[in-house]
Formats: sequence, C-alpha cells, structure tokens
Amino acid sequence: MVLVPGFMQGSSSWAPVAARIGRRYRARALDHRAHDFDGRLAEIEAAASSGAALVGYSLGGRLVLHAALRAAADRGRFGALVVVGTSAGIENPLERGERRRADERLADWIASSAIEDIVDHWERVPALAGQSSALVAAQRGDRLAHDPARLAELLRSAGQGALMPVWDRVTELRTPLLALAGDRDTRYAEAAERMAALAPHGRARTIPGAGHAAHLEQPDAFAGALLEFLDEHLGERRIVDGDA
Repeated sequence: MVLVPGFMQGSSSWAPVAARIGRRYRARALDHRAHDFDGRLAEIEAAASSGAALVGYSLGGRLVLHAALRAAADRGRFGALVVVGTSAGIENPLERGERRRADERLADWIASSAIEDIVDHWERVPALAGQSSALVAAQRGDRLAHDPARLAELLRSAGQGALMPVWDRVTELRTPLLALAGDRDTRYAEAAERMAALAPHGRARTIPGAGHAAHLEQPDAFAGALLEFLDEHLGERRIVDGDA
C-alpha cells in the first residue's frame, strides 16, 4: 500500500501505522518531491503498483481520492482506497471562494516567513487541538524540514479552496472505500459517512478518542480498522512467510 501524508508532514508521520501493519502488508510512505497538485498525483500513481491500496490523511486523503477518481474507469488499478480526515470538497461556491482567498493569504504569508514561524503557527491550528505535547514534538522535525515557498505552492494548488468539489463523482468509484475520522472530528466524521454512502463499495468508521489526525492520536485503533478492511479486500495479497 502507499501511505500519503498530509500538509506539512513527511513519510515518517506514517511510521506508527507502518509498524503495526508491516508484518501483514508492504507499506510505502511517500516523501513528495512535487509541490503542486498534478505533480503529487503523478507521484502517487507512479508509486502504486497495480492493485495496491492508497491511504491518505487530510490533504493526502484528497490526493488519493482524486487519484482513484482519475483511474475510476480502470477497475483493477487500485485495490482499496482509505481516506482519513478527508472531505470531497467545499460545494458552496461562496464558501469555496472565501476559503480560496484565505488560503491565498496564508500562502503569501508562508512564502515570506521563516519555517520556524510557520511551524509554530501550524501547531496551533484548531484542527490539531488536543494533540499531546509529545505527539506535536514528534512531528516537528518533519515540519521544520519543509521549504516555505514549496508549501505555499502546494496550498495554492491543492488547498480546499483551490480544488473543485467531487461529491458528484464519488458514485463513480469502483474501488472499495474506507472513510475514517476521529470521533471528536465531527465535521470530517460527517463527511466520511457521506462519502461512504455515495460510494458503491463504501464504508465509514470513526476512531474513538481521536481528533483530526486519528492515525497519530490512536494508532492501535486506527491500524485495527485499517487491517480489518484490507484483510477483507486485499487478503490474498498479504505477506506470507518467505516473501521477500
């Protein structure tokens, strides 16, 4: 499977999950080189072998959803799709316009600021409230490694205000979909339920005691839900004794 990180994260953010599933499935966490929407979709497609599962968090969830939709006509291209803390977009044009303008202002500030100031700001955003100080500290190194200009480019091309909503296309998915959200992340829990209801092979599940970053805040429960889903849809591709 290919694990896709969220905004201001790197591949190591998936380490707690990879450690819990690695004995049963091969997991590759991406460190993106591209910092625009189309470039990142191309990287995801190149990293995923035929039939692989895509797993993405937040912005990464939007990316894997779009990758799956782009391959919707190729039924066997991806074996499963898992999104965490993800929506299919902002439908109201006025709200989307407001978000786009807010993201543009934030991108302008990011592009002209020191990475230390950007990380300090990001660690205080409401969506990440409730994370332990240890969890915040564990992610800080990856966040400080980002280049501000490239973060700004990514926000402008793949932010929620920049992308058109794809709710009307979720019905096209033939790939089995698991939409996950923390039970304290009400907005995205509702989005998960809606996506699962629209997808022909969709399922939604909430992770108890978790907020937006459910895979980091409750890795055992998250990995359990992920493995249950993957065993159902990719069971024949599990690692067996003797596999390289």
